[in-house]
Amino acid sequence: MPAVTADTLALPRLAAPDATARVRPLSRLVTAMRTLEGAGFEVRRPFPGRISLHQADPFLLLDHMGGRELAPYEAKGAPDHPHRGFETVTYLLDGQIEHRDSHGGGGIISGGDTQWMTAGGGLVHSEMPTHELYVKGGAMNGVQLWVNLPRSDKLATPRYQDLTGDQLTLLASADGGALLRLVAGEMAGHRGPGDTHTPITYVHATVHPGAELRLPWRTDFNAMVYVLDGDGFVTQERSPITEGQMALLGEGDAIVVAAADSQPTNVAGLEVLLLGGRPIREPIMHWGPFVMNTRDEIRQALDDYQAGRMGTIPPRPTN
Repeated sequence: MPAVTADTLALPRLAAPDATARVRPLSRLVTAMRTLEGAGFEVRRPFPGRISLHQADPFLLLDHMGGRELAPYEAKGAPDHPHRGFETVTYLLDGQIEHRDSHGGGGIISGGDTQWMTAGGGLVHSEMPTHELYVKGGAMNGVQLWVNLPRSDKLATPRYQDLTGDQLTLLASADGGALLRLVAGEMAGHRGPGDTHTPITYVHATVHPGAELRLPWRTDFNAMVYVLDGDGFVTQERSPITEGQMALLGEGDAIVVAAADSQPTNVAGLEVLLLGGRPIREPIMHWGPFVMNTRDEIRQALDDYQAGRMGTIPPRPTN
């Protein structure tokens, strides 16, 4: 980690917020719970559970998967399962995952790549380790974010966005002490490659030991900081934060994240996800892989899936 690197001295720099900016305070600090997903692989999940859906809105779920070396034949994935009413965003730092779906979409993503799947009106898909990773083992590290869709887009036509690592928008902090990979959203006139239904900002930042990252942040967005690796601090008061923890920030128009001078062994710096979005503020009714607005819509999703109206993943070609 990380998969995409660059010399910050050669990148566009983001101006630090001015002196009148209101730095967002710490509202809540949580440690992600550990749970099993798919065919039995472990993930760390800061929300839902530790943070309510109301606080996370427009986000529904964040899973941090892997972060370790897998032995041969140890890799597991998520076999065929349906989705309706939201988007899944898989950002991979290490390893390989193959996606396939009932609409003919999918593909292989590797370290640095992002697959943005708009489930919309419904599909069946699978997320599995590639044959090579399964047989040989190797590093696996990535995150999956679920982004809610507003009522008007919940039955949108499913689509994929395959964003390779070289498409990420790379930026540097004002002093060059942090590298930012903008996956989606806009920062100071720079846009990430992800095309979103719901206005969000999605950034993976590496903050060098001892450096401080100060960024302007939209006042109509919420703000969350999740630590993928390393030790550091959030807010003006330098509240400590470490791997597997998420900081929910309060109101303001700037965020502050700093890396500790000393980092754990084999950790080059503080690795964080910076997440924010404009809350949708609509009723949320969810049942497993379906996220709608009413119970009747959930029942309809179940009926459609059981009746095969979301399709099936075609068998692999034999040659």
